[in-house]
Amino acid sequence: MEKNTKIYIAGHRGMVGSAIWRALETKGYTTLVGKTSAELDLKNQVAVSDFFDQEKPEVVIDAAARVGGILANNNYPYQFLMENMQIQNNLIDTSLSTDVQKFIFLGSSCIYPKMAPQPLKEEYLLTGPLEPTNEWYAIAKITGVKACEAIRKQFGKDYISLMPTNLYGPYDNFDLNTSHVLPAMIRKFHEAKLSGESKRNTVSEPVELWGSGTPMREFLFVEDLADAVVFALENKFQDNLYNVGTGIDLTIKELAELIQQTVGHTGEIKWDAGKPDGTPRKLMDVSKMTDAGWKAKVGLEEGIKRTYQWFLENQETFKQVKI
Repeated sequence: MEKNTKIYIAGHRGMVGSAIWRALETKGYTTLVGKTSAELDLKNQVAVSDFFDQEKPEVVIDAAARVGGILANNNYPYQFLMENMQIQNNLIDTSLSTDVQKFIFLGSSCIYPKMAPQPLKEEYLLTGPLEPTNEWYAIAKITGVKACEAIRKQFGKDYISLMPTNLYGPYDNFDLNTSHVLPAMIRKFHEAKLSGESKRNTVSEPVELWGSGTPMREFLFVEDLADAVVFALENKFQDNLYNVGTGIDLTIKELAELIQQTVGHTGEIKWDAGKPDGTPRKLMDVSKMTDAGWKAKVGLEEGIKRTYQWFLENQETFKQVKI
């Protein structure tokens, strides 16, 4: 890939897209294109087509999506299904019709069946029912994976799908109603710590968390995903679908205790077992990416420290996504 190749990053202001942008700049790529949602509504097919006709990108990275945690997925199923399909369909189809040669589609580990064997292999796709709490998002992402696979099969273009595990890092969404578990925990523990300090308590205010704490999850620092995307751009992969993760997981309870320690919260953790746990376990088999020559570099403890530091430095401006 030439350093002046014109690369369009859809969703370049989000956590994932901005990390990819920084990674490409660091590697010396000079012709990066991005549009905010105010400048280009990716749900509008005509607007997307006009944008491609004007900019003529050679490579497209789809990091744009309607995302959120269990609560948001459960409360807004239609938006999570329809908006994601509109965004990705417009990007994929317009890329095909304008002869974009390389397309990277980013999805999520939730595309795999709820009770699939662990760790999750790419071949488990469509072998069983999905997790009900995020099936709307998962169905949309599965259609994107299959669209890229169809283009690869029918037209021979280098369209690939990367499925990251749970992501976190700078520029994450910290809204308590729509965020994923890790950023939500960071904010909850931080605010409980501040509340206790404001009341001059020697112990932080208690924090209530959803579920039993027993499900196991894997987490990938967003800069590692960005590194994987650059790797995929610079190499030709044999298959259409690759998992991207660390291959290491832990319980939600262990995650909570690690974040609590990082934040310096000293109070009680209360678990609301009446709230849903989601999938019991979602560990990725990352052997295909490892065999291709890529592996994650940032450990969870280091990644949480870096994310919390970014959160502290951006108290007035951190993202809170409303639906």
